[in-house]
Amino acid sequence: MSLYWEEKSLAEMDQSEWERLCDGCGKCCLHKLEDEDTGELHFTRVACRYLEESSCRCREYADRKRLQPECLVLTVKEPETFDWLPETCAYRLLSQGNPLPSWHPLVSGNVDSVAEAGISVRGKILSEVCVHPDGLDEHIVHWV
Repeated sequence: MSLYWEEKSLAEMDQSEWERLCDGCGKCCLHKLEDEDTGELHFTRVACRYLEESSCRCREYADRKRLQPECLVLTVKEPETFDWLPETCAYRLLSQGNPLPSWHPLVSGNVDSVAEAGISVRGKILSEVCVHPDGLDEHIVHWV
């Protein structure tokens, strides 16, 4: 089996290869707060309304940017967006020259390995429809 993610740069990947890099953790769909003074990024346990918690996938993936304008759509042309991803994210890891972790489905061959490793947000989140935007700071988490 070809380990395309080790042989190609992110820019060389086709759309299918790019999409398969997503491990399905759901962390990118969490609301984040940036400290205005330090620039430090804080993840909350508050997820986009379109995140399906059981699968940790977007219910409106094809139309997500229109429905949720602040949704982060990743492209290799904007590598600065990778800084808004969790440290475990394949896109961020590969852009930094790091390998994929053993629990990543491309490495493990098991789509459930992300949840089994405790990496996914399954069972850990609240939908944004349940939280007032001014209360996001009450939901900062450190397990991301």
